[in-house]
Amino acid sequence: MGILLELDLTRGVLETPPASPVAAFRSRHLPTLRELVAALRKGARDDAVVGVVAHLGGQRLSLAQVQDLREAVADFRTSGKTAIAWTESFGETGHGTVPYYLATAFDEIWLQPSGDLAITGISVQAVFVRGALDKAGVIPQFGKRREYKTAADTFTEKEMTEPAREMASRLAESAYEQIVEGIAVRRRLDTARVRALVDSAPVPAQTGLEVGLVDRLGYRSDVYDELRKGLGETTRLLAERYIRRGPRTLHDLRKQFPWPQKPVVAVVRVSGAINVGRNSSSPLGGASSGSDTVGAALRAVADNEKVRAVVLRVDSPGGSYVASDAIRNEVLRLRSTGRPVIVSMGSVAASGGYFVAMPADVIVAQPGTITGSIGVLTGKGVVRDALSRIGITQQAVSEGENARMYSAQEEFTDEQWARLEETLDRIYKDFVAKAAQDRGLPEAELESLARGRVWTGADAHARKLVDELGGFQHALTIACNRAGLDRDNIALATVPHRNLLDQLRAPTTTDDLAVKAQPLTLDGLTTGIYAALGLPPEGLLRMPLNWQLG
Repeated sequence: MGILLELDLTRGVLETPPASPVAAFRSRHLPTLRELVAALRKGARDDAVVGVVAHLGGQRLSLAQVQDLREAVADFRTSGKTAIAWTESFGETGHGTVPYYLATAFDEIWLQPSGDLAITGISVQAVFVRGALDKAGVIPQFGKRREYKTAADTFTEKEMTEPAREMASRLAESAYEQIVEGIAVRRRLDTARVRALVDSAPVPAQTGLEVGLVDRLGYRSDVYDELRKGLGETTRLLAERYIRRGPRTLHDLRKQFPWPQKPVVAVVRVSGAINVGRNSSSPLGGASSGSDTVGAALRAVADNEKVRAVVLRVDSPGGSYVASDAIRNEVLRLRSTGRPVIVSMGSVAASGGYFVAMPADVIVAQPGTITGSIGVLTGKGVVRDALSRIGITQQAVSEGENARMYSAQEEFTDEQWARLEETLDRIYKDFVAKAAQDRGLPEAELESLARGRVWTGADAHARKLVDELGGFQHALTIACNRAGLDRDNIALATVPHRNLLDQLRAPTTTDDLAVKAQPLTLDGLTTGIYAALGLPPEGLLRMPLNWQLG
């Protein structure tokens, strides 16, 4: 009896495995993107697998995540096996464009007869809280470099500035171009026809069938009945369970043996905000990457002669300047050993996330990855008046002219503001100079691409900020090719990786301490609460997090 792989994408997917017991409990039963992609790749080559069926809808996936999955589905389809996508509706109230774009990667698209095709296009949304801050009595004081570094605009403006609007318009345009082209190719339609159909959306299921956007109308039971007719009786298995299960044949068992020893390709992750110290996670702020943990992982890889190549997976909006610079230095040190370092960008690798990626041998991004944001911002919100309105006051005594410079109780003095401006200029100059050096571009040319501007992966590729377009599997293939390895005969090792016993052992060195998983802390919880309330983000290298592409 053959295996029918099932993809349930209504739950969403994780970029990285949970880093703590609390995170694991909150995300139980959720697959990682890498697991799903690996399952499809393995299933295409497994004679026991006869097809895949995917349930779309529910949690929104990023454009870059969808493009990773589209590539994996395309790879699966080359095996000639059945690939079906079905959904109740492509958005009852909008947001159906990206899920439909994913559906077009499959051989056949099923839509419930009562469903809709709300493929209404792409928009970029920004949130502004200046009016609320004014009413609350909060005084926002932020500096930035340069005009496209719009994260501070959330607190300082009431609407988009002209540079922000220009950047947002191009982000939406680039994403829309990618989606229209992808739909046109897979549905065998002219791009002008696809744009006209999008402009006429939302449309009911029957209309979608008539114009060639879907192949069949039916309910879930109809989909599985048809699969049974074509494939016979099958064993249904979630894709993540398929990739996690143990060896089923003697051949599989032999592949699990530690001998003969295979060359190792290491995967090091930079996920979430970048900060000084160790990796951490919080219920509201999510995972973050510490320069101590990531640096220790890169040093361990550099010192391990068995590691032949490295894929640095970056999915981060940035954060601390000094933490990002520390990680970049370790990437350069690793490259000096002669091992290829290939960056695979996830949904976002911007500002500090781009900073740690830019010295790699090759940078790979999806066309829909959000990247760039080569710029700087810093500042504070003065909450003194807001607190006094509800009866809270704070007093302090201090020594030193600038001891209270970053206090949320006092505005910057003219002298302090001048120093802040000097800091912004220094860091921005350093960022641009290092980016120009790493990317092999004249500094003046790089600066014209910087100025805090966010790009899609496609636009970044056209401007040499990114080397190649593709997902993690493409980056892994490049790493193997550069190291002279057989892509199908390697051991993939995630670094750092510690089992429970390792976690319980007392650390013996600072590097050992750095890679121990940091438990959930009140500090992390506080940071998460601040972020949830829209208060200033940490770090000088941070992209505008409140933008939504979809």
